[in-house]
Amino acid sequence: MSDITRDDLRAAVGAGMMTEAQAASLITLAEEREGVRARRSGLDEPFELFKGFNEIFIVVGLTILFAGWSGVTGLSLISTGNGYVMSMVFSFIAMGVLIPLARYFTIARRMVAPSIALAIMFGLSSVQFGLSFAAMMDATFQGSWTVAAGFSGVMLSLYYYIFRVPFTVALIAVSVVVMTFGFVTMGGTVPDRVADIFLLSADGPFAFITIVLGFIGLGIALAFDMSDPHRVTRRAASGFWLHVIAAPAIVNTVALTLFQNPDTSAKLLLLAFIMLMALFAVIIDRRSFLVSGVGYVVALSISVVEGEGAFLVILLLGAGMVLLGAQWERMRGAIMGALPDFPGKDRLPPYAMKEPA
Repeated sequence: MSDITRDDLRAAVGAGMMTEAQAASLITLAEEREGVRARRSGLDEPFELFKGFNEIFIVVGLTILFAGWSGVTGLSLISTGNGYVMSMVFSFIAMGVLIPLARYFTIARRMVAPSIALAIMFGLSSVQFGLSFAAMMDATFQGSWTVAAGFSGVMLSLYYYIFRVPFTVALIAVSVVVMTFGFVTMGGTVPDRVADIFLLSADGPFAFITIVLGFIGLGIALAFDMSDPHRVTRRAASGFWLHVIAAPAIVNTVALTLFQNPDTSAKLLLLAFIMLMALFAVIIDRRSFLVSGVGYVVALSISVVEGEGAFLVILLLGAGMVLLGAQWERMRGAIMGALPDFPGKDRLPPYAMKEPA
């Protein structure tokens, strides 16, 4: 009999033969029996958008189907003049049709790209319902988007509870951000420009809200990660998508605020902050924080160093990133081994690597 692989266990979870926690426990036990955590060979965090071109083919078909539905229902609303009520009815019909499609492509076939596409379409349909309902109530522009984001967040949470599509977590996070900003703008406070959302020195509470929501998202993402340190279940994938949202919210808010300050001390603080975020990214084994800060390092290099010197710094930065990517696990093992024990260290992804023979 051939060895049981992780894909076999994932299929067993999808078929309802075991829970995700049981599958993770089995994998952990197998790795401990064959050399403890040092057996882990992953060179980077799990990330998958599609498994084959057939998934892309299906996504194209689903997109055309959804676009056709949106066009037919939109033209129907224009021609009949039924307005908001029919728009809500059409959105509910769309969500009702998307659910069995998700049961087939997500639960039965366990396809990645179609699952993401269906989650997005479900979110768009729920936004349509929220906007139609708010318009029927004669809400303001800010009020309409607040209602739409709130309703979408609730419906997407139910969708995630049923289908456990990790990407849905990112959509829920975006809904929370939009709803929160909507509540603030309903009070009359509106940012003058997009940058004010991240500038702590700007008027209004938007930057503070952004960084607070970022830290909340980071906390939830870490909870997902620590519940599955071997990253074999969808909880870890859900954590990944939350990191994708939380990292820019935190890094952009602090880095852009420091970058806008012309003082040399602010530039040094920016460099120190990005280095701290890079260290944090290595410790938790998530590259999103590092990627979020790279753009500021490039911009800082161009603004501080002129001419060919700036490109030399960028060249060295690129070389450093390639080296870090190639030696991530080895560097992480050295850093984690040098750090003293701290709460949660044993619940982070394994870091002891088996030396090559």
